[in-house]
Amino acid sequence: MFYDPTFILVLPALFFAMYAQFKVNSTFARYLRERSYAGLTGGQVARQILDDNGLHNVSVERIQGQLTDHYDPRSSTVRLSSDVYNGTSVAAIGVAAHEVGHAVQHAKNYGPLALRTGLFPVASIGSQMAMPLFVLGFLLSFDVLMLVGIWFFIAALGFQLVTLPVEFNASRRALGFLDAGGYLNRAEVPKAKAVLNAAALTYVAAVAVSATQLLRLLLLRGQRRR
Repeated sequence: MFYDPTFILVLPALFFAMYAQFKVNSTFARYLRERSYAGLTGGQVARQILDDNGLHNVSVERIQGQLTDHYDPRSSTVRLSSDVYNGTSVAAIGVAAHEVGHAVQHAKNYGPLALRTGLFPVASIGSQMAMPLFVLGFLLSFDVLMLVGIWFFIAALGFQLVTLPVEFNASRRALGFLDAGGYLNRAEVPKAKAVLNAAALTYVAAVAVSATQLLRLLLLRGQRRR
């Protein structure tokens, strides 16, 4: 069923997702080579911005991998990849400030972040169970299973949709921190913005893929019920 004619609906979104991934990798790599004028590492910038916002309880840790940077609200920890934690580049500082943006959102009870955190358990289950349930229901012509799979898929898509304002807001906060704190000069701010915009594009692409996949599942269910 994965290669039936409805799969063509998903192809444009998949190509968009491939482009978004290429864009974030190439943009990050480009500005990873450009040292910021301040010469501070991403880890240092993250620590200073956190302290400036009174978040002394939030720790900053280095983790393995590339573009694995994230904020963990459960342990109040900003985790930065080695290139970002140790790097003094425009890209490193931009990414570090973005993750701090999430920590500030958490501290200020930013609504969309709280909603996303609340949706996470359901969305996590939904992303794992949606397709198996739908496929089983499709093969057995069991409409209830297909419907449950679709609702699980909707929950996962809802999580992705709520993620968009969370990510965009964190980037806006990051650029404000960097500009106000003088961590980047006027010529470097647009470069950091380019890195963050490229990263945001991957979230938009993920929503596009999920939305077209949901449409496909609805069409397949309709065909199966005839």
